[in-house]
Amino acid sequence: MLFNILIRKFKLLIFFILFLNSCSTMIMENNINYNKNKVLQSIASIDQSFNQLESLLYVDIDNQNMFLLKKGTVFKVYKISSSYYGTGSEANSLKTPLGKHEIYRKLGQNLPVNAILKGRVWNGAIANIITEEVDTDFDHVTSRILWLDGLEVGKNKGKGIDSRSRYIYIHGTAEEGLIGKPASDGCIRMYNSDVIELFELVEEKAQVWIY
Repeated sequence: MLFNILIRKFKLLIFFILFLNSCSTMIMENNINYNKNKVLQSIASIDQSFNQLESLLYVDIDNQNMFLLKKGTVFKVYKISSSYYGTGSEANSLKTPLGKHEIYRKLGQNLPVNAILKGRVWNGAIANIITEEVDTDFDHVTSRILWLDGLEVGKNKGKGIDSRSRYIYIHGTAEEGLIGKPASDGCIRMYNSDVIELFELVEEKAQVWIY
């Protein structure tokens, strides 16, 4: 009898420890709930050497999150918006390409928040930010640009599938009300305040993994 009671108490203790451990890996940041361990496991399944990179951006398409890692540790997490048309690398598909990329160029430093860039140049206009879930007829690129270059020949680099030639960016958007759901024409959209912050935290040649 006493033995059975001790066994039950032991099982309850184990359950409690496992529960606490699970809770400790759940993190809330920028109003985003995520499991740190699961994120790191997903990244490691792509390439276990990720923790050797000074900076890494990991885009989680399914959950519309982007993680900034510094030497393998989650440093920041942001809500994003990938393509409304899904994922893919074909030219003119308007889809978000998957795979490993790097930041080819950073553009827009010191521009005012919500500045509209056309052809990667500020045209002097400031976007009217829409905070409702409204899909407009335009796809303004605002505030900052991180221009991506594919690193995987045959997947996101090369004729007909080249991310840099497709002008795939991480950038701000006027349609902030759609952040958190697929809504772009291929790029990775961010809140303007977030992309301005991120611009200062990463360098050119930093890798961006989109999966």
